[in-house]
Amino acid sequence: MNARLIQLVAAVVMVVCGTVCGRLLPPILEQTEKSGLRYTDVSVEGAPPFVALGTAIGALRGLIVDYLWIKVHIMKERGLFYEVMADAELITKLQPRFAAVWAFHGHNMAYNISVASPTEEDRWNWVNAGIRLVRNEGLRHNPNDLVLHKELAFWFAHKIEGYSDDAHLFYKRQFCREWHFVLGEPPLEQDEREAWIKAIADAPSSLEQAERRTPGVRALIERLDNSLTPFGESQRYAPTRDFLSVYGLWTAVRRQSAAAKVLGVERTMRAESPFFTAFDEIASDPEVQDAWATLMNFTRKRVLMDEYNMSPQLMYEYTRDLGPIDWRHGQAHALYWSRRGSQYGEPRVMNDDDIYKVINNDRLQVQAMQDLARYGRITFDPFSTELPSRFAEPRWIETIDQMFLELYDKHYDTRGAGGETFIAFLENFMSSAIREAFRSGEHQRAQALLDRLDEKFGRGMTPPNPKYSVPLDVFVMDQVKGEYTFQPHLAPSEAVASLRYAFREGIGRDRPEVYKEAVEFVDQVIAYFKGNEYNNYVTRFGSARMADLLADLETTRQRTFIQVMTDPTLGMGEK
Repeated sequence: MNARLIQLVAAVVMVVCGTVCGRLLPPILEQTEKSGLRYTDVSVEGAPPFVALGTAIGALRGLIVDYLWIKVHIMKERGLFYEVMADAELITKLQPRFAAVWAFHGHNMAYNISVASPTEEDRWNWVNAGIRLVRNEGLRHNPNDLVLHKELAFWFAHKIEGYSDDAHLFYKRQFCREWHFVLGEPPLEQDEREAWIKAIADAPSSLEQAERRTPGVRALIERLDNSLTPFGESQRYAPTRDFLSVYGLWTAVRRQSAAAKVLGVERTMRAESPFFTAFDEIASDPEVQDAWATLMNFTRKRVLMDEYNMSPQLMYEYTRDLGPIDWRHGQAHALYWSRRGSQYGEPRVMNDDDIYKVINNDRLQVQAMQDLARYGRITFDPFSTELPSRFAEPRWIETIDQMFLELYDKHYDTRGAGGETFIAFLENFMSSAIREAFRSGEHQRAQALLDRLDEKFGRGMTPPNPKYSVPLDVFVMDQVKGEYTFQPHLAPSEAVASLRYAFREGIGRDRPEVYKEAVEFVDQVIAYFKGNEYNNYVTRFGSARMADLLADLETTRQRTFIQVMTDPTLGMGEK
């Protein structure tokens, strides 16, 4: 055959093949998206520079990763946690879509290395490093991986909000302080809180947009930079967490922090940070308040997106749809990441054998809500060395009740008990809510909750169960009998709820005998909880890991009084 003819035929075949491939590619991509066969919905989403190196290595990359993966597991079994880090990091570079290694690497830092650290500060840095690795890097490369979301949510719930780590009190304090500066103190009322977080979600994404929305923002930044110029080029405005931290300190001092007064912090801060003087002159200027508000919302939005890999829009939606989320609480972040995992990662779990991943993630959601209901309202002084004051937030009760119905229906046919596991959860949660309402003197609300529990899981069932058809006071006594040592949240909850009753009924209604009786009861609870042999263990950091969850009587009384006076569910007349 003529060579020219062969070339012509080959060219025609190539064009035909290219055309056919081009026509087949869109439906193939569409099907892979529907079936969850991609790492992300956009093939280049989150692709790091090392992807190019991995592609160049080709098939050899898989062998290298397999070898390193086996090696890090062997080293982990031998307790070589520091040595593991280099190989684990190399795997994340070569195979950034390998979600399991991100979870392994982060867990190694947050759990294994942190507990071997000599100080609370070092422990916290390692815990934070593990969280940042997965949140800021792992989830950027694997934004739709359900298990990675679940692992991150668990670390917030267990490592920060749990009690097993000797430094957990320090973690809670540092975490609350960090987010107090990032977002500021949230409004108390739910509608105001929604508007507050929505303002950040709707903030401009760039300075150009900020200037168009509120003319004068660029002039404000220039004025701020000019006031800082004498202190060096590094002292300039930038949308970073460091800027928000300094602004948060200035705001706390301006609001007359009690601890700041005692420690003389204001004078020290003014001497060390040029930003304090600049904020005095500019942030307090009434003529630039609109521009300043736009600038702060823009800064917070950029910090959330760039430094925390969090979506302000999702934060707003979850606050709107669920309840009064306080982002200074570790369980708020456990809720965010588990819910985001459910929203974006669950559709990619196609195998029935992996349904346990979905149900475990859903459990984390409701457990986070439960803890937010038990102690999700926070009062905090960023200069204080005390544990943040945390109180019950009953506005979560209805949300949890509704979430139970959704999850029970969702997992009704799931094998291995499925929806039945959520029945036990709701019973335990409602029982706890009844006890707290009773101790707070809200007997009518407590009885209504007990009646609802009886209707759902007691006499309303087939066959009827008389478990919840007992007098209210008897039910509450049964709930606490012998449980102070096994449920760490119980004694602090009992103390605060009883003091609420003391203030509202004893002082508010001039019944001194009620006040006296409640205070005596709280004193007994504190003495028992702190003196119990299970709780009086003192860590090498000098803190009582369990006993310090509950302060002394006078401190608890002061904190509870502040809680009562700022409670959005109480009318101004009663306050």
